[in-house]
Amino acid sequence: MHKILFVCLGNICRSPFAEAALKHFVRQSGLQDSYIIDSAGIGGWHVGQRPDRRMVEAAWQRGYKMEHFGRQVCADDFLIFDMLIGMDDSNIDSLEQIAPSLEAKAKIRRMVDFVSDDFRKKHPNSVIDSVPDPYYGGTAGFYYAIDLIEDACQGLMLQLEKQ
Repeated sequence: MHKILFVCLGNICRSPFAEAALKHFVRQSGLQDSYIIDSAGIGGWHVGQRPDRRMVEAAWQRGYKMEHFGRQVCADDFLIFDMLIGMDDSNIDSLEQIAPSLEAKAKIRRMVDFVSDDFRKKHPNSVIDSVPDPYYGGTAGFYYAIDLIEDACQGLMLQLEKQ
């Protein structure tokens, strides 16, 4: 069983999309009984709220349904999940501060660590060191985040299924 928690700042854009994308790929592969997938935010500003309407719309146009309600990451998540995947370095730093032990810190990963070489080659002018937060930007930022997250989720799943 693979237990994955995606984490971003507020849990209304990047991490709930990553949750929806990985669930989609897992369902397509018939592996839904082998995964527990969730998402959470560093901050509690959006607890109980639906994802940002712009991300929901962009995801829907790609065939994804986002059904998540926002929640805040907590120390217990390090006991429940095998991997806590942050969208950017700020998320990683916050997760490391929340982690209750060194063993818990070892579960923290960066989303971009799963991005394929093909994706990087298709975006040669982009420094792919994080999943940029599209919240304060325009529509293009949401589509770029979706492209990046889709690729990283596929890479994550490939890595997990090789284990």
